[in-house]
Amino acid sequence: MSVSDKRIEEFAYYLWESEGRPEGKHLEHWQKAHKLAEAEALAPAKLPRNAPKKPKDAVAAEAASKPAAKKAAVPKKPAAAKPAAAAKPAAKPAAVSKPAAEKKPRTPKKPAAT
Repeated sequence: MSVSDKRIEEFAYYLWESEGRPEGKHLEHWQKAHKLAEAEALAPAKLPRNAPKKPKDAVAAEAASKPAAKKAAVPKKPAAAKPAAAAKPAAKPAAVSKPAAEKKPRTPKKPAAT
C-alpha cells in the first residue's frame, strides 16, 4: 500500500465527524479517505514563500520560446483643438489668509463619584 493507513484513518475520522458521526458508513468514509490520502501523496510539495517558483533560466528559456504577442493597431483619435486662452489657466491671486475660526470651549469634566 502506497499511502499510510494512519493518514487514511485520520481522513476517515474527519469525514465521519463532519457528517455528524453516522452509524454504518465506515466503509464509505474509508474509501473517500483513501482517495484523499492518495491525492495528497501525489500533490507536489509546497515551496517556501520566498523560494522562486521557476529557476531564472527556465523563465528566460520559456520567454524566448514564446512569440511576442502582437496587439491590434488601434488608431488614436486626434485631440480636439483648444483655444489658446483655455490652454493655460490664469494665474491665481496670492492667497489671502483667513482669521482662524474660534474653537468651542471644552465641557468641564464631571467630578469622580466617590
